[in-house]
Amino acid sequence: MKTKRLVILLLSIIFFNGCKENPDNAIKANYLDFSKRDDQFTGGIKMIPISTPIGKFKVWTKTVGNNPKIKVLLLHGGPGGTHEFFESFDGYFPQESIEYIYYDQLGSYYSDQPTDKSLWTNERFVEEVEQVRKALKLNNTNFYLLGQSWGGILAMEYALKYQKNLKGLIISNMMASAPAYNKYAEDVLGPQLDPKVFAQIKEFEKNKEYSNPKYMELLLNNYYTEHILRFPVAQWPESINRAFKHLNPNVYVYMQGPSEFGITGDASLKDWDITSKLKTLTVPTLAIGSKYDTMDPEHMKWISKEVKNGRFLFCPNGSHLSQYDDQEHYFPGIIQFLRDVDNGNFSK
Repeated sequence: MKTKRLVILLLSIIFFNGCKENPDNAIKANYLDFSKRDDQFTGGIKMIPISTPIGKFKVWTKTVGNNPKIKVLLLHGGPGGTHEFFESFDGYFPQESIEYIYYDQLGSYYSDQPTDKSLWTNERFVEEVEQVRKALKLNNTNFYLLGQSWGGILAMEYALKYQKNLKGLIISNMMASAPAYNKYAEDVLGPQLDPKVFAQIKEFEKNKEYSNPKYMELLLNNYYTEHILRFPVAQWPESINRAFKHLNPNVYVYMQGPSEFGITGDASLKDWDITSKLKTLTVPTLAIGSKYDTMDPEHMKWISKEVKNGRFLFCPNGSHLSQYDDQEHYFPGIIQFLRDVDNGNFSK
């Protein structure tokens, strides 16, 4: 009888455990289920109303997938760029059941495009992100912010004010100081160019001939293909070409300047520097640096040590758009970070 009761007990345990649903399996099973969402009609797209000092506008977002524990809001580069710089994420996040949100900031192609320059400040963009967060009902149990390039500036600025709302922060390919970025471009990357090419670039900049087609041709064929995206221009992905085509030059030039060779001219970001504030960040943070980036990877490593809970991801084959030219390291590193924070296993 004891043996019979033992067998029944074991069978009951097996049956009970089999009926218990694994939360991760449930997330995977419901990842593409739009039936309980208010954006099913548009396939995840929402035009979110935002308030600004000069009135109300709308910004474009598109949510991909469902995951109540991991929701990644993507902040694109530029300024004035688009979510299209992130379209490679479609090849990696869905298979991991990671929910992510494409988002065109105000002034960008798919959002409203006012022309008042008073809108193009870090402080106003931070408040815009906060309004988007609230509209999408993101909170510190699920909200991860990933900013790349200018989006990294915005992500850091947001975290400095609102880190209580974050579960994790990812700073991709962006230093914490515009003057340090300019110095790296001038002292390290520039001299790596053909001396004649570098001299021509400096001459154009000295004369403020930023709109000269020859200036951009020199940058594109000698600098961009080495440090922005390490493919021949003819092989650049269609999504990247589309993103550059859709870039709003009015926002970009006002804040960044006319090129990616440092923050030049009278750009509003030229003196931006938050290096002294990073030590106040306590949220789990991933800093991503790439060997061939326009940004100094050693500075990115420093950021990971300066914040209280940081980790560094190095992309040995990547440049500024390492989400394309070093996917082998970029995506596994981000996915591991998200998993570790979500599971409570995050460590430096």
